[in-house]
Parts: sequence; structure tokens; C-alpha cells
Amino acid sequence: MRVIICGAGRVGYGIAERLSTEGNDVAVIDISPSLIRTISEALDVRGVVGHGSHPEVMREAGAEQADMLIAVTLSDEVNMFACQVAHSLFNIPTKIARIRSQSYLRGSAKKLFARDDLPIDVVISPEVAVGELILRRIALPGATDVMRFGGGAIVTVGIECMEDCPVVDTPLSQLSALFPNLPSTVVGIARGDTVFIPHSADMLQAGDLAYVVTTNEQVKRTLSLFGHEEPEAKRIIIAGGGNIGVYVAQALEQRQGNVRAKIIEQDRDRAIQIADMLDRTVVLNASVLDEKILKEADIDGADLMISVTNNDQVNILSAVIAKRLGSKAAIALINDPSLHPYVKSFGIDQFINPRNVTISGVLQHVRRGRIRSVQSVMRGAAEFIEADALDTSPLVGTPLRDLTLPEGVRIGAIYRNSTVIKPDGATVIRAKDRVIVFALAGAVSDAEQLFRVSLDYF
Repeated sequence: MRVIICGAGRVGYGIAERLSTEGNDVAVIDISPSLIRTISEALDVRGVVGHGSHPEVMREAGAEQADMLIAVTLSDEVNMFACQVAHSLFNIPTKIARIRSQSYLRGSAKKLFARDDLPIDVVISPEVAVGELILRRIALPGATDVMRFGGGAIVTVGIECMEDCPVVDTPLSQLSALFPNLPSTVVGIARGDTVFIPHSADMLQAGDLAYVVTTNEQVKRTLSLFGHEEPEAKRIIIAGGGNIGVYVAQALEQRQGNVRAKIIEQDRDRAIQIADMLDRTVVLNASVLDEKILKEADIDGADLMISVTNNDQVNILSAVIAKRLGSKAAIALINDPSLHPYVKSFGIDQFINPRNVTISGVLQHVRRGRIRSVQSVMRGAAEFIEADALDTSPLVGTPLRDLTLPEGVRIGAIYRNSTVIKPDGATVIRAKDRVIVFALAGAVSDAEQLFRVSLDYF
């Protein structure tokens, strides 16, 4: 596949890295010569210096033969117009744009992205995606990664195994015997810097992060089995009144009537603006690093501090101070990947990397075959893939015990006729089943091949 990426920042770099390693022909456009030099030297991609929406620059990047345009510059307007140029002048089939401003995404403004107006096939909103991820983590305390598939019927969670975790040092096969009616499958384990697919004889160790596929009805029971019975947060303080903070506050007002939330925003004009946008959320105009203000906000009685300002250092410090002053838990938004390894030593319970969230949103529209959704975990070390099994798929019609799956691929669940099936050796996948697959980074292409559309299908 020939792909043009407009924008060589962190997100553009991450997408280019993933697509180029999978054998795609990738060209990257950016106005910064230094960013283009860096990405060209580090990755097997072609770099073009210039404005991504300029026709001559796009032509130089190979637009006349491109299959897809992914516009992820810092400017919504550049991203939108780049898609228009790609459509009108080069007839590029698929166009994806990152749109950050919520004013383009609300109400009647969404009509802008119709085929006859701005021809954008997929709109990626990082703020909305990050906000939804935060809300999922609020709903399932104890889970570090929360992803939903099968229309919400299937939940995959990352669960940290603490020292007192009841299931450590127990073979996974024994867990299945002890809890035969629990539709949960451990499909991956992150241990240190390594992610691997476990066998039935493998045992979880304290400090492991287990990736588990289960049902929406049984996810809380599964967390409890791993020793996580933390109550859902009811008193929440949000540090930062930007798009993410306001999105979370509005969602909490609409979905969680019994949650009491407060937002701390340093900019006075912005604080006044968001106060008019919210009904029950208390808005405080102050610095999130001011201990006095945090105490006035009753941080010592808070169940959760969510730090989502536009500054990594402020997010880290505010989360650390909140924990020290008595908040039961803290989540911080951290863009800089070099800071991620130190999160636990800071005492922060969880962090969110918006770059990974955005990349996952883009990848599900890049994958070949009948791929419905893709979620990246462990900084791209593995992916969860939801895909439709077709008549021509090698997965269909054979018991799983008789299939030879690619190395690094594990089937976690099957969704059939609104029913979730926990796979075992006797399970037979049927055509039109939705299959949830866990694939290590090096096996993603092999996993895709299981769902490729064969000529025999037509």
C-alpha cells in the first residue's frame, strides 16, 4: 500500500514507523526540514519538505499513485484541505484527518465531512478518544487498559498483578479448571520490557501486566479474581479545563449522575467559558500545583485525580501532589514517551499516552481485510484486532486445536449472533463471526492474512 502522511510530529512518526515496518510504501510531508531529516534517517520512508496541502508537494510525495492520505499536522485546517486536494486533484481513495477542534465535530458542523463537502473518509479526534479512554478507566478501576469490542459485549483489560494477587504462581490451565464458568482468557503477559503469549502451563508473576479478554457482564468479577476490588470513583478532580477535561466532565454529568466532579483551570477566561458549558461541575480558577487550592477542592477526600493539562510536567507534578495530599488514585496525561518508564516511581497509578490512542484510531482504518477495529497496547508491542471471518478465511470450519496459528497470535474471543464465545480446542469459527485476536507486533501482518479477502469470495 502506498501511503502519504502529512505531519512528521510524534503521531506522524509513530504511524510511519508502524506502516513502514509492515512493508508499506510510505512518504511523509512536513514543513520542518529537521523533522523530515530525522524521520528519513531513522525509518524506511521518503521525506518531503513542504506544506501538506500544496498540490506540488503532494505530487512530489507520490500522490498520483497513493492509496491513502493520513493528515495529522498540528493544524486542523491544513489536514482538512489536504484531504480536499487529495480527493479533487489526485483521486486518492482513502483520506484520514486528525481534527482536534471540537467546534468542527459538534452538531450540524459534522456535515462538513460529507462526501459532497469535505471528502474526509475518517475523522480522528484525539481529545474524544482520550476522553473515552479515561471514562472507561473510571468505570473499571483496577484496569490499566480498557478496550471494547463486539459492540461493547467484549471487554479486554490490562490487569496489574500485585504482590497479593490471588492468581499468581498458578498455571493458567488451573485457573480455567477453578473457574469453568468464567468467560475470561489471558491472551498476553507483559513482564518487564517483554510481551509474550502465554501457554497453559505458564504462571503469572507479581509485577506482571496480564491482558485478559472477557465479557462486559464478567469484567468486574475478573478484576476481583485478580485482587482488584477498588470501588468506582465518585469524587473526581480534573486538572485542566481543555478539550479533554471538559469532555470528561460533560460525559460524567450525562452518564454518571452520582459523580461529583471539580475542574481546576488556570486561565480565567477559559474557566468562565467552561463554567457556562457545565451544569453540576464546580470550576475553580487557579493553578493545579497550588496545594492550598487542592485542599480547598477537598483533595484529601477525592477518589481520583485526572491531570490532563497541555503540559506533561504539570500533569505529573499535580498527580504526585494530589496523591500526597490524600487522593486515592491519580491518572496523568503524558505525551513524552521518555517519561513513561518513570510513572510508577512517581506514585502515579496510571498514565495515558494520547499518541498511542491516536495511532490506534488510524491503524484500524489502514489494516487490510475485514478489520473492524484495532487497539495498540504496550507502546505498540502488541495489538488487539477485531475482524470478520469470511468463508475463505483459513480460520473457518476447522476446530481451533487443529489450526496452526501464526507464531505470536492468540484468539481471545468470538462474537456470534450477539453471543460471546470463549474459545477452546473444540471451538469452530464460522463465516461472519467476529474474532478478537491478540497479536504481537511482529505477527500483526500474519494476523491480517487470516482475514484477507480472497478472490474466491467474490
